[in-house]
Amino acid sequence: MTKQTAGIHHITAIVGHPQENIDFYAGVLGLRLVKQTVNFDDPGTYHLYFGDKGGTPGTIITFFPWANAYKGRIGDGQVGVTTYVVPEGALPFWVNRLAKFSIPFKKAERFGEQVIQFDDPHGLHIELVARAEGEGNEWIFGGITPDVAIKGFGGATLYSSNPEATAKVLTEVMGLEQVATEGDYIRFKSSAAIGNTVDLKTITGVRGQMGVGTVHHIAWRAQDDADHVEWQKHAMNHGQFVTEIKDRNYFNAIYFREPGEILFEIATDPPGFAHDETPETMGSQLMLPSQYESRREELERTLIPIQVRELESGE
Repeated sequence: MTKQTAGIHHITAIVGHPQENIDFYAGVLGLRLVKQTVNFDDPGTYHLYFGDKGGTPGTIITFFPWANAYKGRIGDGQVGVTTYVVPEGALPFWVNRLAKFSIPFKKAERFGEQVIQFDDPHGLHIELVARAEGEGNEWIFGGITPDVAIKGFGGATLYSSNPEATAKVLTEVMGLEQVATEGDYIRFKSSAAIGNTVDLKTITGVRGQMGVGTVHHIAWRAQDDADHVEWQKHAMNHGQFVTEIKDRNYFNAIYFREPGEILFEIATDPPGFAHDETPETMGSQLMLPSQYESRREELERTLIPIQVRELESGE
């Protein structure tokens, strides 16, 4: 049975201080904080979700912020670069905005596309690319209007310890199509309008080390719970060691580490982020999974206070 994921569901990374994280992704990049919750395995730590106005799959980046934690190293076995897509003609706006906030950046070209490359405050590698495809983001914040706002993921660049094996998983397990090669990269595409382009680096380098400033995992989309069960069987039938299905409150998830050592997740599109808050209030308060609700008072004392705020340059 051939299955094809629509594309990237979300990307999860480890970062430092949570307020610095919010100031960058909401204050500078203009993404919406769509959910404040906690790490299911470490409830004394936030799990923060940022995306478009509706928290659409393919727009969501999530973070485990550990203030004062050890620095990681980006390398093989990780997502090396997270790429965001903006509307055509919007790159000059972003060049000016990064300069306004004194964020160093470089311009580059890959597969015929102009990209802007920079790092977030904790060392994650970020790119912006302009494309026509994908719906606009209607979230307006900090002077970023829909005509220039980040739509969601353009894709990701994978650093694999076994690029040939990873390429096989991308095509034979996840159902992506290999569409181009250029230099040390192979490009794969899926069917979605966003989160649909994955570049695989074909040469190996230093092995990645998990810590602040590194991506923990990349998640791919499943349509619903029934499709999710099929994905679990499908991946197992292709030799992957897949976890049981885990309820993550806003989606169900399964995990496997592909042969290039990158942690893959497959996550369901539903139920989404508005089932325990309204679409208007998403992200405005701490939402706890049911198993931790009895500890709310304790956790609210323990967690570092955070706020979404509009920034002026230099803050």
